[in-house]
Amino acid sequence: MTSDLMEVISWRDQPLTYIIRPNAFPEETTFLTPPELKQQVGFVVYPTGGEIARHVHRPLERHLVGTSEVLVVQKGKCIADIYNDERELVASRELDVGDVMLMVGGGHGFRMLEETVFLEIKQGPYTGLEEKELF
Repeated sequence: MTSDLMEVISWRDQPLTYIIRPNAFPEETTFLTPPELKQQVGFVVYPTGGEIARHVHRPLERHLVGTSEVLVVQKGKCIADIYNDERELVASRELDVGDVMLMVGGGHGFRMLEETVFLEIKQGPYTGLEEKELF
């Protein structure tokens, strides 16, 4: 599924990856991911003079299975390869500066077309490479 705000790459009706391009500017707050997803990504829009009230987040215990990741391309260009749960290639997409990729299922790999710097955001704590299964 592709919209003006993002592209969703799915397999068997299950989302694998959300790609958000840097030219997406909704006019109102819009969350791109469904509310039941273990990681939420969306645009929050405030008018001039708007304010976010001071707050803290209450401790909340959550039980999550799996790890989702967000990559933001800060510099460079690459090809993202998206795989299904059976390790079959589903899609390849070129990512450029400003692109955001939320990976929520299946597998993934990257081929750098230029020197590339990612800002990576994922659930922690990170326990090391034993979290990953290479294929």
